[in-house]
Amino acid sequence: MFEYDKNIPEPERGDFLLSEPFLNDPNFERTVILVCEHNDEGTFGLVMNKLSDLQLNDVLEEEVTFPAYLNIGGPVEQNTLHFVHRLGNTIEGSVQLNGDLYWSGDFEQVKFLMNSGLVQEEDIQFYLGYSGWASGQLREEMDGQSWFVRKNATSKEIFDLESDILWKSILRDMGGKYKVFSNYPSDPRLN
Repeated sequence: MFEYDKNIPEPERGDFLLSEPFLNDPNFERTVILVCEHNDEGTFGLVMNKLSDLQLNDVLEEEVTFPAYLNIGGPVEQNTLHFVHRLGNTIEGSVQLNGDLYWSGDFEQVKFLMNSGLVQEEDIQFYLGYSGWASGQLREEMDGQSWFVRKNATSKEIFDLESDILWKSILRDMGGKYKVFSNYPSDPRLN
C-alpha cells in the first residue's frame, strides 16, 4: 500500500484539489477542483471536469449568442452560475487566480462581450453550483486522505485539456506516487 503524505499543504486561491482515486463520493469521484477562495471562513471551488448536457441559454432568461455548454461546479446551490476565464481585467470585478486565470466578474459585461462576438469559447467556462467547505472541514478531509493539492493551476490546463483526461493528466504530471494513482482503475474489482 502507498504511504500518504500527512503534510499536504494548505490550498490557496488558484490551486487544484484532486480527489484521491478511492474517494467514494459520486459528487467528487476523480474530480479536479479549482480553489477560488480559501480563508478562515472556509473554501469555495469549482469542479473543472464534470460536464452537463445543458447549454448557457438553457439557464438564462435572456438569450445570448454563445454556444457554451455548462459544467457542474459542485453539489452546492446548483441554481447559481459561476465562470472562470482568461480575459484578464477586460471583465470588471474579476479575481485573478494565477497568471491569466481569472474567476468571476461583471456578468452583464460578459453577456455584452459574448453577444458582440468579443469572447472566444476557449477563453471562458461556465459552472452550475459550486463546491464548498466550512471552516476547517477541508483540512479534516485532507488529513483523512481524500484530497491532494497541486499548487498553481494554469489556464492552459483548464481551457486546453479535455475535461475527461484532466484528473489523470494532472496526477501523472505530479509524478511519483501520483503518477501511479493516475493509472488506478475506477473499479479495481473489474481488474
